[in-house]
Amino acid sequence: MWTAAILAGGSGRRMGGVDKSALPIGTHTIIGRQMDLLRSLTPHILVIGGSGPLTGAVRVDDDWPDAGALGGLGTALRHAPSSPVVVLACDMPFITPAFLTALVDATTDVDAAIPRDEHGWHPLCACYQREVARTVGERLDHGVRRVLDGLAGLRIRELGPDALAPFNPNETLLMNVNTPDDYAVARRYVDAGVATEDRKSTRLNSSHTDISR
Repeated sequence: MWTAAILAGGSGRRMGGVDKSALPIGTHTIIGRQMDLLRSLTPHILVIGGSGPLTGAVRVDDDWPDAGALGGLGTALRHAPSSPVVVLACDMPFITPAFLTALVDATTDVDAAIPRDEHGWHPLCACYQREVARTVGERLDHGVRRVLDGLAGLRIRELGPDALAPFNPNETLLMNVNTPDDYAVARRYVDAGVATEDRKSTRLNSSHTDISR
C-alpha cells in the first residue's frame, strides 16, 4: 500500500502568513478535504511540518527546515513507511481519488510521475518511488534548494495536458491556493458547484521525459 504525504510547511507569505491548509473551502478546510480523500485510499498518511491537531495521520518534523519545498519532499520520502509515495502540497483543494490512483499506477517503472499543465510542472502533486530519498537527500545536503534541480537525472514520467484532460474537465484539478485572489476563486468554484469530476475508469497515457532540460 502506497504512502501519502501532505507538505504543510512554509510561511504562506503570499497569503499574509495565513496557514493555507486551514482555509475553509466549502464545508471543510483544504487539509480536511485532502485528509478525507486520502483516508479512502491508504492507511499511510504523513503530514510534513505544520501544526495543529491531526486525526488519521502522522506529523513529521521537516528534516531540512530551511530548505523550502525540496526539504519537505526529501523528508516525506525519507520517512515514508511504504512505496510509492504521493506527495501533495497542502494548498490544493480539488485533487480527486481517481487522479491519485492513476498517478500511482504511472509510477510503476519509473522514479517519479509528475503532472505538467499549461502552467508548468507540478512536482508537489506527484508520485515518487521511496528510493529517490537518497538522491534528494544528498542534493539537499549539498545545498540544492530548487525542486527540479533536486530531481534532475531521475527517470520521470510526464503526465501532460492530454493525459490530465479526462481528470480535469473543469480545469480545477491542479489549482493551488497561493494568494487571496486564488482563495476567492476556489470558494466561487465550490459555491457554483464547479469541481473536478472523479473518472474512476480513466488511465493515464504518458511518456518518459527529462525535466532538467
